[in-house]
Amino acid sequence: MINLEIPRKFEFLVGRAHQVATEIFRPNSRKYDQAEHSYPKELDMLAAVIDGMNEGGALSGAGAGTVGNGSNGDSRKADRDGNRNGSNMASLLGLTELSWGDVGLVLTMPRQGLGQAAIAAVANEEQLKRFGGKWAAMAITEPEAGSDSAAIRTTAKLDGDEYVLNGEKIFVTAGDRAELIVVWATLDRDQGRAAIKSFVVERDNPGLKLDRIEHKLGIRASDTANFVLDDCRVPKENLLGSPDIEPKRGFAGVMQTFDNTRPLVAGMAIGVSRACLERTRELLSDAGVEIDYDAPPHSQSAAASEFIAMESDWEAARLLTLQAAWMADNKQPNSLQASMAKAKAGRTGTDIALRCVALAGAVGYGEGELLEKWARDVKILDLFEGTQQIQLLIISRLLLGKTSAELK
Repeated sequence: MINLEIPRKFEFLVGRAHQVATEIFRPNSRKYDQAEHSYPKELDMLAAVIDGMNEGGALSGAGAGTVGNGSNGDSRKADRDGNRNGSNMASLLGLTELSWGDVGLVLTMPRQGLGQAAIAAVANEEQLKRFGGKWAAMAITEPEAGSDSAAIRTTAKLDGDEYVLNGEKIFVTAGDRAELIVVWATLDRDQGRAAIKSFVVERDNPGLKLDRIEHKLGIRASDTANFVLDDCRVPKENLLGSPDIEPKRGFAGVMQTFDNTRPLVAGMAIGVSRACLERTRELLSDAGVEIDYDAPPHSQSAAASEFIAMESDWEAARLLTLQAAWMADNKQPNSLQASMAKAKAGRTGTDIALRCVALAGAVGYGEGELLEKWARDVKILDLFEGTQQIQLLIISRLLLGKTSAELK
């Protein structure tokens, strides 16, 4: 059974991540929100720290570096009661703390990236050694294929010892700064989702052409790139997983990536919304609004009652997310729980941020506080890695035992 306390072996990780969030992320949060597309040079000093913590199994891929690959040594050994608290839990706890500082800066941390989760999910040992530790972005979304990953039109054709990729990818987080881009493409459009595979493309590949960098509502410290793949040639050894098209298995291999990354995105939303709650409570206290947890919410002020309701919603999202990560570490299928955590945390995070802005009044709306920035930042966490609506659809399919063809 899951233990709701932070595992003792991860206390150093949480403390160190909180220190980074407090001393580096928060002081630079507004600076890089206003200086969109400027690389945060302050993050370069973190690279050595992150490497050292990863070598000791501490951060374990705060940007999904080793999530789900089972290679984290002692940190994945069972606790005395039979529980495993490994790389998935470590990454979740670290990301939550860092996102409390600034989620945009989290998404642009050197040598991290959600693409590493895709590599960890299906790469073989040789690929893990070759690509591990590199800054990897993930390219899934296309102009014609947004939430429906199975509608991907980017093609990959085998030509000798290389695959030739052609297509267009949009909304690639950290795409311009990353060293690697994990590109989803189809080997054969006629065979549907079973033919979809993921390929590791070097960022300096001449066939991978940067089209533009997006201007965004939030997470402005992170670059969001659009690419055109024009006869982009990659070694056949860069295909992740099996090169065979297996109709019965579908594209379970590449989709396993989401079982790893959705709890992480949920953790980001939990971190941002916790920041909102903590600051709002301070502002309410300064305004003379007291919150009494021993009294019924309806007997307190409207502001106090609403705050208590937000806290309970936040706690539910946090527990769902911990469950999804714990199941992954204990090798239990977690597709349902990963989508539930992502749906709950994404919606709750956005809701809490906007309600906190409202409770703070004019103060919450101005740039003198980070509340308005957090409200802009958190919205993306309800969108990428699968929108709210897609998560609810996945949950419905899994609960009802329906296929994607039966329930659209």
